[in-house]
Amino acid sequence: MGEKKDNAGPAYESRILDSWLTNAKPWTRAIRERQVVSRETLTNQAIIDAVTGMAPRSVLDIGCGEGWLCRALSDKGIDSVGIDAIAELVNVARKGAGKYYLCRYEEIGTYNFAQRFDCAVSNFALLGKSSTEAVFAALPAVLTAGGHFIVQTLHPESACGDAPYQDGWRESSWDGFSKAFSNPAPWYFRTLESWESLFYLAGLKLLERHEPLNPASGQKQSLILIGQLTG
Repeated sequence: MGEKKDNAGPAYESRILDSWLTNAKPWTRAIRERQVVSRETLTNQAIIDAVTGMAPRSVLDIGCGEGWLCRALSDKGIDSVGIDAIAELVNVARKGAGKYYLCRYEEIGTYNFAQRFDCAVSNFALLGKSSTEAVFAALPAVLTAGGHFIVQTLHPESACGDAPYQDGWRESSWDGFSKAFSNPAPWYFRTLESWESLFYLAGLKLLERHEPLNPASGQKQSLILIGQLTG
């Protein structure tokens, strides 16, 4: 992966959406058929445990995809709402438990939700730079007082690869996925310090940090950060 200059940020943000428009069908199949081994063996349960550990009555899943997390939380009696920018994914999600809305990250702060949420969660869905910053900026408008925000992302130490350990755009691939996938999305790499800074700048107190380990390699598979709105 090669680092890119951030002055092309809008083009990269657009490419992320284009990639998910292209890959909505194969992604839905991969999730429904449990093809993503790391999710099935580790990270799915890790994010469920993180959310339920906060004992929320209501959750907003930001970047919900085909809705698996909302369904899992609904099964536990949690009022679950999912949003995504890809209409095909939202339409698929609506066939299961939970409520789902077509909403871009930049629209969250002004979207007319019928409620505020005890918890917001984003599971491997904060890929961009400005779009991610828009999510954090919107949290005071969607969370209840003292509400929590939970992020699971690739662990910076494991995901950095051979590139410099500094914020910047990276190219990605669909290595390990089926041949049905194409047009891989770029993503904005953030250091651990950069992720933590997003929480503080948004008025969130960072409560917990979890680093689930890959059972085969012992490497840090993902990073889970849990913050609480203090304002």
